[in-house]
Amino acid sequence: MSVPLLPRTRNGAFCVLDVTKWFGATSGGVRTYLEEKSAYVRSRPELRHVVVVPGERNEVEDGPGARRYRLRGPLIPAHAPYRLLLAPAALDRIVAHERPDVVEVGSPFLVPWIAARAASRAGAALVAFYHASVPGWFGVAAPPTVRPIAERLGRAYLRRLVRLFRLVVVASEYAGRDLQEAGFAEVVRIPLGVDLERFHPRRRADAERTHRALGLAEGPVAVFAGRIAADKHLPVLLRAWPLVERETGATLVLAGDGPEAPSLRATCRARRVRWLGHLRDRDALADVLAAADLYVSPSPVETFGLAPLEALACGTPVLSADRGAVPELVAGSGAGGLFRAGEHEDLAARAVAMLRAGGGGEGHSARAHVERNHAWPVVFDRLVAAYRRIAR
Repeated sequence: MSVPLLPRTRNGAFCVLDVTKWFGATSGGVRTYLEEKSAYVRSRPELRHVVVVPGERNEVEDGPGARRYRLRGPLIPAHAPYRLLLAPAALDRIVAHERPDVVEVGSPFLVPWIAARAASRAGAALVAFYHASVPGWFGVAAPPTVRPIAERLGRAYLRRLVRLFRLVVVASEYAGRDLQEAGFAEVVRIPLGVDLERFHPRRRADAERTHRALGLAEGPVAVFAGRIAADKHLPVLLRAWPLVERETGATLVLAGDGPEAPSLRATCRARRVRWLGHLRDRDALADVLAAADLYVSPSPVETFGLAPLEALACGTPVLSADRGAVPELVAGSGAGGLFRAGEHEDLAARAVAMLRAGGGGEGHSARAHVERNHAWPVVFDRLVAAYRRIAR
Protein backbone atom coordinates (compact mmCIF):
# COMPACT_ATOMS: atom_id res chain seq x y z
CA MET A 1 0.00 0.00 0.00
CA SER A 2 1.42 3.39 -0.97
CA VAL A 3 1.37 6.32 1.43
CA PRO A 4 -1.61 8.66 0.86
CA LEU A 5 -0.91 12.24 -0.22
CA LEU A 6 -3.07 15.07 1.08
CA PRO A 7 -3.56 18.44 -0.64
CA ARG A 8 -0.94 21.01 0.28
CA THR A 9 -1.98 23.71 2.73
CA ARG A 10 -0.55 27.22 3.06
CA ASN A 11 0.48 27.31 -0.59
CA GLY A 12 3.24 29.86 -1.03
CA ALA A 13 4.51 29.42 2.53
CA PHE A 14 8.19 28.63 3.09
CA CYS A 15 8.28 24.84 3.60
CA VAL A 16 10.73 22.74 5.62
CA LEU A 17 10.56 18.95 5.31
CA ASP A 18 12.29 16.96 8.09
CA VAL A 19 13.21 13.33 7.55
CA THR A 20 14.77 11.07 10.20
CA LYS A 21 14.60 7.52 11.51
CA TRP A 22 15.06 8.69 15.13
CA PHE A 23 11.40 9.07 15.91
CA GLY A 24 9.57 6.45 17.95
CA ALA A 25 7.05 6.05 20.74
CA THR A 26 9.76 6.13 23.43
CA SER A 27 12.38 8.26 21.68
CA GLY A 28 13.60 11.49 23.19
CA GLY A 29 15.58 14.48 21.95
CA VAL A 30 15.01 14.36 18.19
CA ARG A 31 11.28 13.77 18.61
CA THR A 32 11.04 16.68 21.06
CA TYR A 33 12.93 18.94 18.62
CA LEU A 34 10.59 18.07 15.73
CA GLU A 35 7.41 18.43 17.79
CA GLU A 36 8.55 21.82 19.08
CA LYS A 37 9.34 22.89 15.52
CA SER A 38 5.81 21.95 14.41
CA ALA A 39 4.37 23.91 17.34
CA TYR A 40 6.43 26.95 16.31
CA VAL A 41 5.17 26.72 12.72
CA ARG A 42 1.49 26.47 13.71
CA SER A 43 1.36 30.12 14.76
CA ARG A 44 3.31 31.37 11.73
CA PRO A 45 1.24 31.30 8.52
CA GLU A 46 4.28 32.16 6.41
CA LEU A 47 5.78 28.73 7.24
CA ARG A 48 4.85 25.11 6.54
CA HIS A 49 6.33 21.99 8.18
CA VAL A 50 6.35 18.39 6.93
CA VAL A 51 7.88 15.47 8.85
CA VAL A 52 8.69 12.05 7.32
CA VAL A 53 9.56 9.21 9.70
CA PRO A 54 9.38 5.39 9.66
CA GLY A 55 6.41 3.67 11.26
CA GLU A 56 4.52 0.44 11.62
CA ARG A 57 2.39 1.27 8.57
CA ASN A 58 2.03 3.90 5.86
CA GLU A 59 -0.10 6.80 7.09
CA VAL A 60 -0.32 10.56 7.18
CA GLU A 61 -1.49 12.90 9.98
CA ASP A 62 -2.46 16.47 9.21
CA GLY A 63 -2.46 19.51 11.44
CA PRO A 64 -2.42 23.31 11.16
CA GLY A 65 0.80 24.17 9.35
CA ALA A 66 2.39 20.78 10.06
CA ARG A 67 1.98 17.35 8.48
CA ARG A 68 3.54 14.00 9.46
CA TYR A 69 4.04 11.07 7.09
CA ARG A 70 4.93 7.61 8.37
CA LEU A 71 6.51 5.13 5.97
CA ARG A 72 6.33 1.45 6.86
CA GLY A 73 9.72 0.12 7.94
CA PRO A 74 11.10 -2.74 10.06
CA LEU A 75 12.35 -2.31 13.61
CA ILE A 76 16.11 -1.90 13.86
CA PRO A 77 17.52 -4.96 15.72
CA ALA A 78 18.56 -4.05 19.29
CA HIS A 79 17.47 -0.43 18.72
CA ALA A 80 13.69 -0.52 19.20
CA PRO A 81 11.55 1.58 18.92
CA TYR A 82 13.57 2.97 16.00
CA ARG A 83 12.77 1.68 12.52
CA LEU A 84 14.58 1.67 9.21
CA LEU A 85 13.39 4.11 6.58
CA LEU A 86 13.52 1.92 3.46
CA ALA A 87 11.13 3.66 1.09
CA PRO A 88 13.10 5.83 -1.37
CA ALA A 89 10.31 5.84 -3.96
CA ALA A 90 7.73 6.95 -1.37
CA LEU A 91 10.04 9.68 -0.11
CA ASP A 92 10.61 10.87 -3.70
CA ARG A 93 6.85 11.03 -4.16
CA ILE A 94 6.24 12.95 -0.91
CA VAL A 95 8.99 15.49 -1.60
CA ALA A 96 7.78 16.04 -5.16
CA HIS A 97 4.23 16.56 -3.87
CA GLU A 98 5.05 18.83 -0.89
CA ARG A 99 7.65 20.92 -2.78
CA PRO A 100 9.76 21.93 0.24
CA ASP A 101 12.27 24.76 0.06
CA VAL A 102 14.54 22.87 2.47
CA VAL A 103 14.90 19.17 3.30
CA GLU A 104 16.50 18.61 6.71
CA VAL A 105 18.03 15.22 7.52
CA GLY A 106 18.14 14.28 11.20
CA SER A 107 19.92 10.90 11.21
CA PRO A 108 23.27 9.93 9.66
CA PHE A 109 22.80 6.44 8.20
CA LEU A 110 20.93 5.48 5.02
CA VAL A 111 18.39 8.34 5.31
CA PRO A 112 20.79 11.05 4.03
CA TRP A 113 21.47 9.18 0.81
CA ILE A 114 17.83 8.65 -0.15
CA ALA A 115 16.91 12.16 1.03
CA ALA A 116 19.68 13.64 -1.13
CA ARG A 117 18.16 12.06 -4.22
CA ALA A 118 14.66 13.27 -3.38
CA ALA A 119 15.82 16.81 -2.59
CA SER A 120 17.89 17.04 -5.77
CA ARG A 121 14.97 15.99 -7.95
CA ALA A 122 12.71 18.55 -6.27
CA GLY A 123 15.26 21.38 -6.35
CA ALA A 124 15.26 21.69 -2.54
CA ALA A 125 18.29 22.66 -0.45
CA LEU A 126 19.58 19.72 1.61
CA VAL A 127 20.48 20.46 5.24
CA ALA A 128 21.61 18.20 8.09
CA PHE A 129 21.07 18.65 11.81
CA TYR A 130 23.98 16.76 13.37
CA HIS A 131 22.16 15.19 16.32
CA ALA A 132 24.69 12.44 17.11
CA SER A 133 28.47 12.15 16.87
CA VAL A 134 29.22 9.73 14.03
CA PRO A 135 32.77 8.84 15.20
CA GLY A 136 31.43 8.52 18.76
CA TRP A 137 28.62 6.24 17.59
CA PHE A 138 31.10 3.99 15.72
CA GLY A 139 33.26 3.85 18.86
CA VAL A 140 30.38 2.95 21.18
CA ALA A 141 29.25 0.16 18.85
CA ALA A 142 32.73 -1.44 18.73
CA PRO A 143 34.53 -3.62 21.31
CA PRO A 144 37.15 -1.67 23.31
CA THR A 145 40.05 -3.44 21.60
CA VAL A 146 39.12 -2.07 18.17
CA ARG A 147 37.47 1.19 19.26
CA PRO A 148 40.20 3.50 17.83
CA ILE A 149 39.88 1.78 14.44
CA ALA A 150 36.10 2.07 14.55
CA GLU A 151 36.31 5.79 15.36
CA ARG A 152 38.67 6.32 12.40
CA LEU A 153 36.15 4.56 10.16
CA GLY A 154 33.45 6.82 11.60
CA ARG A 155 35.47 9.92 10.71
CA ALA A 156 36.04 8.58 7.18
CA TYR A 157 32.30 7.97 6.76
CA LEU A 158 31.53 11.46 8.07
CA ARG A 159 33.88 13.02 5.49
CA ARG A 160 31.86 11.36 2.74
CA LEU A 161 28.52 12.13 4.35
CA VAL A 162 28.95 15.88 4.73
CA ARG A 163 29.54 16.30 0.98
CA LEU A 164 25.80 15.74 0.49
CA PHE A 165 24.74 18.88 2.33
CA ARG A 166 24.66 22.57 1.61
CA LEU A 167 24.59 23.33 5.34
CA VAL A 168 25.07 21.37 8.58
CA VAL A 169 23.53 22.62 11.82
CA VAL A 170 25.07 21.67 15.17
CA ALA A 171 23.85 22.37 18.67
CA SER A 172 27.25 22.55 20.39
CA GLU A 173 30.91 23.35 19.89
CA TYR A 174 31.68 19.68 20.55
CA ALA A 175 29.52 18.60 17.59
CA GLY A 176 31.01 21.35 15.46
CA ARG A 177 34.51 19.97 16.01
CA ASP A 178 33.47 16.67 14.37
CA LEU A 179 32.45 18.60 11.26
CA GLN A 180 35.58 20.76 11.23
CA GLU A 181 37.75 17.65 11.42
CA ALA A 182 35.77 16.24 8.48
CA GLY A 183 36.64 19.34 6.46
CA PHE A 184 33.14 20.80 6.22
CA ALA A 185 33.18 24.58 6.49
CA GLU A 186 29.47 25.54 6.20
CA VAL A 187 28.47 24.81 9.81
CA VAL A 188 26.12 26.93 11.91
CA ARG A 189 25.78 26.41 15.67
CA ILE A 190 22.26 26.78 17.05
CA PRO A 191 21.82 25.36 20.58
CA LEU A 192 18.52 23.58 21.18
CA GLY A 193 15.73 24.93 23.35
CA VAL A 194 13.43 24.05 26.21
CA ASP A 195 9.77 24.58 27.08
CA LEU A 196 10.30 27.28 29.70
CA GLU A 197 6.74 27.10 30.99
CA ARG A 198 6.68 23.33 31.52
CA PHE A 199 10.23 22.92 32.85
CA HIS A 200 10.15 25.47 35.64
CA PRO A 201 11.53 25.72 39.21
CA ARG A 202 8.03 26.27 40.60
CA ARG A 203 7.60 22.48 40.40
CA ARG A 204 10.25 22.11 43.10
CA ALA A 205 7.64 23.15 45.66
CA ASP A 206 5.94 19.80 45.01
CA ALA A 207 9.10 17.72 45.41
CA GLU A 208 7.88 15.82 48.48
CA ARG A 209 4.63 14.93 46.76
CA THR A 210 6.58 13.68 43.72
CA HIS A 211 8.87 11.60 45.95
CA ARG A 212 5.87 9.98 47.65
CA ALA A 213 4.16 9.29 44.32
CA LEU A 214 7.30 7.50 43.11
CA GLY A 215 7.70 5.59 46.38
CA LEU A 216 11.18 6.98 47.02
CA ALA A 217 12.96 6.52 50.33
CA GLU A 218 13.96 9.56 52.36
CA GLY A 219 17.17 11.27 51.32
CA PRO A 220 18.63 13.06 48.31
CA VAL A 221 17.54 12.17 44.78
CA ALA A 222 19.54 12.10 41.55
CA VAL A 223 18.03 11.49 38.14
CA PHE A 224 18.93 10.43 34.62
CA ALA A 225 16.40 10.77 31.78
CA GLY A 226 16.89 9.38 28.29
CA ARG A 227 17.22 6.24 26.23
CA ILE A 228 18.73 3.28 28.05
CA ALA A 229 21.27 2.60 25.30
CA ALA A 230 25.00 1.99 24.95
CA ASP A 231 25.86 5.56 23.94
CA LYS A 232 24.50 6.86 27.27
CA HIS A 233 27.27 5.04 29.23
CA LEU A 234 24.91 4.08 32.04
CA PRO A 235 27.10 1.21 33.37
CA VAL A 236 29.49 3.88 34.66
CA LEU A 237 26.66 5.53 36.60
CA LEU A 238 25.32 2.24 37.98
CA ARG A 239 28.79 1.09 39.09
CA ALA A 240 29.20 4.38 40.94
CA TRP A 241 25.85 4.31 42.70
CA PRO A 242 26.58 1.80 45.52
CA LEU A 243 29.36 4.18 46.62
CA VAL A 244 27.05 7.21 46.44
CA GLU A 245 24.16 5.61 48.31
CA ARG A 246 26.51 4.33 51.05
CA GLU A 247 27.85 7.86 51.66
CA THR A 248 24.66 9.90 51.20
CA GLY A 249 21.61 7.61 51.25
CA ALA A 250 20.70 9.04 47.83
CA THR A 251 18.28 7.36 45.43
CA LEU A 252 18.97 7.24 41.69
CA VAL A 253 15.91 7.58 39.45
CA LEU A 254 16.20 6.46 35.81
CA ALA A 255 13.44 7.71 33.50
CA GLY A 256 13.67 6.02 30.12
CA ASP A 257 13.65 2.77 28.22
CA GLY A 258 15.78 1.16 25.56
CA PRO A 259 17.73 -1.92 24.48
CA GLU A 260 20.14 -1.89 27.42
CA ALA A 261 17.43 -1.70 30.11
CA PRO A 262 16.91 -5.45 30.78
CA SER A 263 20.62 -6.26 31.16
CA LEU A 264 21.34 -3.18 33.29
CA ARG A 265 18.44 -3.91 35.62
CA ALA A 266 19.60 -7.52 36.00
CA THR A 267 23.19 -6.57 36.86
CA CYS A 268 22.57 -3.43 38.96
CA ARG A 269 24.02 -3.89 42.47
CA ALA A 270 22.83 -0.64 43.99
CA ARG A 271 19.78 -0.90 46.24
CA ARG A 272 18.50 2.67 45.93
CA VAL A 273 17.72 2.71 42.21
CA ARG A 274 14.21 3.38 40.87
CA TRP A 275 13.47 2.43 37.25
CA LEU A 276 10.54 4.44 35.88
CA GLY A 277 10.58 3.38 32.24
CA HIS A 278 9.73 5.88 29.52
CA LEU A 279 7.62 8.82 30.70
CA ARG A 280 5.24 9.75 27.88
CA ASP A 281 3.77 12.55 29.99
CA ARG A 282 6.14 15.52 29.66
CA ASP A 283 4.64 17.15 32.75
CA ALA A 284 5.45 14.03 34.76
CA LEU A 285 9.04 14.21 33.48
CA ALA A 286 9.24 17.87 34.49
CA ASP A 287 8.02 16.95 37.99
CA VAL A 288 10.76 14.32 38.31
CA LEU A 289 13.52 16.66 37.09
CA ALA A 290 12.39 19.44 39.41
CA ALA A 291 12.14 17.09 42.41
CA ALA A 292 15.78 15.97 42.04
CA ASP A 293 18.79 17.35 43.87
CA LEU A 294 21.10 16.41 40.99
CA TYR A 295 20.91 15.38 37.33
CA VAL A 296 23.64 12.98 36.13
CA SER A 297 24.76 12.79 32.48
CA PRO A 298 27.41 10.05 32.12
CA SER A 299 27.76 10.01 28.31
CA PRO A 300 30.94 11.52 26.80
CA VAL A 301 29.47 11.61 23.27
CA GLU A 302 26.35 13.76 23.68
CA THR A 303 26.11 16.35 20.90
CA PHE A 304 23.87 18.56 23.03
CA GLY A 305 21.92 17.09 25.97
CA LEU A 306 18.26 18.09 25.92
CA ALA A 307 17.37 16.35 29.20
CA PRO A 308 20.23 18.04 31.11
CA LEU A 309 19.01 21.37 29.70
CA GLU A 310 15.47 20.61 30.90
CA ALA A 311 16.89 19.81 34.34
CA LEU A 312 18.72 23.15 34.41
CA ALA A 313 15.48 24.91 33.43
CA CYS A 314 13.92 23.35 36.55
CA GLY A 315 16.77 24.68 38.69
CA THR A 316 18.46 21.28 39.10
CA PRO A 317 22.30 21.23 38.82
CA VAL A 318 23.98 18.79 36.43
CA LEU A 319 26.90 16.43 36.96
CA SER A 320 28.37 15.50 33.56
CA ALA A 321 31.19 13.51 32.02
CA ASP A 322 33.99 15.92 31.11
CA ARG A 323 33.72 15.18 27.38
CA GLY A 324 30.92 15.79 24.90
CA ALA A 325 28.54 18.74 24.75
CA VAL A 326 26.96 18.70 28.23
CA PRO A 327 30.05 20.31 29.83
CA GLU A 328 29.24 23.37 27.71
CA LEU A 329 25.84 23.60 29.42
CA VAL A 330 27.45 23.16 32.84
CA ALA A 331 30.03 25.86 32.15
CA GLY A 332 27.50 28.27 30.64
CA SER A 333 25.04 27.92 33.50
CA GLY A 334 27.56 27.70 36.33
CA ALA A 335 25.30 25.04 37.83
CA GLY A 336 26.97 21.68 38.24
CA GLY A 337 30.25 19.85 37.93
CA LEU A 338 32.25 17.39 35.85
CA PHE A 339 33.80 13.97 36.41
CA ARG A 340 36.42 12.13 34.38
CA ALA A 341 34.56 10.30 31.59
CA GLY A 342 34.32 6.54 32.11
CA GLU A 343 35.64 6.63 35.72
CA HIS A 344 32.90 5.51 38.08
CA GLU A 345 34.87 6.27 41.25
CA ASP A 346 35.37 9.89 40.18
CA LEU A 347 31.67 10.13 39.30
CA ALA A 348 30.81 8.83 42.77
CA ALA A 349 33.15 11.26 44.53
CA ARG A 350 31.78 14.26 42.62
CA ALA A 351 28.16 13.18 43.18
CA VAL A 352 28.75 12.77 46.91
CA ALA A 353 30.38 16.20 47.15
CA MET A 354 27.58 17.90 45.21
CA LEU A 355 24.78 16.18 47.14
CA ARG A 356 26.37 17.10 50.47
CA ALA A 357 26.88 20.70 49.40
CA GLY A 358 23.30 21.15 48.20
CA GLY A 359 22.26 23.32 45.27
CA GLY A 360 22.63 26.70 46.97
CA GLY A 361 22.36 29.48 44.42
CA GLU A 362 22.97 27.16 41.48
CA GLY A 363 19.25 26.78 40.78
CA HIS A 364 18.85 30.51 40.11
CA SER A 365 21.97 30.54 37.93
CA ALA A 366 20.74 27.53 35.94
CA ARG A 367 17.31 29.00 35.28
CA ALA A 368 18.67 32.42 34.31
CA HIS A 369 21.08 30.86 31.79
CA VAL A 370 18.34 28.79 30.17
CA GLU A 371 15.95 31.75 29.91
CA ARG A 372 18.62 33.87 28.22
CA ASN A 373 19.82 31.31 25.70
CA HIS A 374 17.39 28.44 25.15
CA ALA A 375 13.81 29.57 24.52
CA TRP A 376 12.43 27.53 21.59
CA PRO A 377 11.12 30.56 19.61
CA VAL A 378 14.63 32.07 19.64
CA VAL A 379 16.10 28.75 18.44
CA PHE A 380 13.69 28.42 15.53
CA ASP A 381 13.95 32.09 14.54
CA ARG A 382 17.67 31.50 14.03
CA LEU A 383 17.11 28.19 12.27
CA VAL A 384 14.56 29.57 9.80
CA ALA A 385 16.89 32.48 9.02
CA ALA A 386 19.62 29.95 8.16
CA TYR A 387 17.18 27.98 5.99
CA ARG A 388 16.12 31.05 4.05
CA ARG A 389 19.72 32.05 3.45
CA ILE A 390 20.74 28.76 1.86
CA ALA A 391 17.44 28.30 0.04
CA ARG A 392 18.08 31.55 -1.81
